[in-house]
Amino acid sequence: MIETVWPYLALMPLAAGVFPSLEKRFQWRVFTVLPPIVWTYLFVTALAVGGLWTATPEIQGAQRTLTSQLLPSLLFLLMVTCDLRAILAVGPRVLAVFACAMLSILLAIMLVYLLFRSVLPAEGWKMLAALSATWTGGSANLVAVKQVIGLSESALPSVLLADALCYSLWVLVLFSTGSFASNFNRWTGADRSGREYPQLSAVVTTGPADVGNILLWLGLSMLVGLGSARLAALMPTSTMLTQTSWTVLFATVVGLVIARTPLARIPGPASTGSALLALLVAVLASQSNFHGLASAPLFILCGFITMLLHIGILAVLARVFRFDLYLCGISSLAQIGGVASAPVLAATYSPVLVPIAVLLAMLGLIVGTGMGLFMASVLSSLAPMGAG
Repeated sequence: MIETVWPYLALMPLAAGVFPSLEKRFQWRVFTVLPPIVWTYLFVTALAVGGLWTATPEIQGAQRTLTSQLLPSLLFLLMVTCDLRAILAVGPRVLAVFACAMLSILLAIMLVYLLFRSVLPAEGWKMLAALSATWTGGSANLVAVKQVIGLSESALPSVLLADALCYSLWVLVLFSTGSFASNFNRWTGADRSGREYPQLSAVVTTGPADVGNILLWLGLSMLVGLGSARLAALMPTSTMLTQTSWTVLFATVVGLVIARTPLARIPGPASTGSALLALLVAVLASQSNFHGLASAPLFILCGFITMLLHIGILAVLARVFRFDLYLCGISSLAQIGGVASAPVLAATYSPVLVPIAVLLAMLGLIVGTGMGLFMASVLSSLAPMGAG
């Protein structure tokens, strides 16, 4: 039974590193169903519920400090890898498909909330807002929105399960749709000449990082996180624009600015950011209990209905604007699956689409937090009196 901080702190990075290491070493098929980050969350949650540590004031203080410090540092590192000019260079038609995919996700979530708000728990609108953040961006956006809107730890497992299960099924569907592309394109009247695909060079990577690079980026990210929090404390706040919101915003902007400087070419921000994300998820999971899992089946159902509505709305928009199947699939998965899966899908369609998929996933990462907070504002206005 752990009751002091240092054993707890030693266990968190260990738990965060187990499943990413297993995936890289053995490449088990189980990781294609649930990614390592979900296994990390479930594993640490099981340890927490099993009573491996006690939520003493000392440990609770460490959990709050780690969460508040790691989040802006993580977002800064993720933004450093984003190239806004390259994203804008992919062309207006590609960006239009991406925008339609995002719009269909947000509309679907709003419709599902209107249908199920009477039976969802009081935090249902917060849960769907968090889901909208990860389905337009990624896990880091989900964590950011969770912290800003105050989603409880007990409600988070339902969101993660719905995200993982719906995403896994959607990946399987998309990888099997290539043979239907000609029929879909004929139905939408899409231009099948390939002229709508910008000819981009491969996305440049920063190369492998050494110990010095990782320590450099870790220290810089921590300084940016601390500076963002200090600036946020000086800003006016409101119901949605909280001090955490300002901190996230400042860290994001600094990361995007650094991305346009020679400093961004130093190896390490991506790998350091991935490590911080795994650690942050482990810390969040360590605060969990099973009190919110009673709503998991209902919320998973909401997730699947949201996915079906997203597919239907996007298909209608594709018909209206004559989008082709490849760009629709990539734009959807770039948001719901992120940079880990969208390029793989693109490679099965056409090699020229791989860098586009990466750039669209990066764009989702940039706007995901904003979209999640926007949906929180919309859904909270639709919530029954006294909800949340």
